[in-house]
Amino acid sequence: MITAQLCAAPSGEVEHLFSLPHTPGAVGGVRRRVRDVLADWNLPADAAADVLLVVSELITNAVVHALPPATLRVSRDQGDTCAAVRVEVTDTGPAAQPSAVDPDEHGRGLDIVSTLSERCGVRVQAGGTCRWAELRVTED
Repeated sequence: MITAQLCAAPSGEVEHLFSLPHTPGAVGGVRRRVRDVLADWNLPADAAADVLLVVSELITNAVVHALPPATLRVSRDQGDTCAAVRVEVTDTGPAAQPSAVDPDEHGRGLDIVSTLSERCGVRVQAGGTCRWAELRVTED
């Protein structure tokens, strides 16, 4: 992708917040709203697909494991290169989750996030936990 494509994105918001309903059906609805944001930012299809997959995995993690309420924040780098999108899901649960799920059926989401992200992590803060990921959206 040419860096200027993202920099030329509409001068609208560089950050969007979404409340996450604590239901499995929330993932699809929030994904559609984030897809619209990424289109407004003129993200190329492959970068948008990676961001949407990270969004899905972090939201699903919150719906399955975390305590409500949860919030999704999607923001783009506002620097000269416009080279990154940051995804954060904040909830009121603890940082470590007890693992009572079948590893053949669940448990790969955070590995997917780690693989697709330039950087990712967990930040424990007053009243909850934030799981975040930063994805590069330009070519080197």
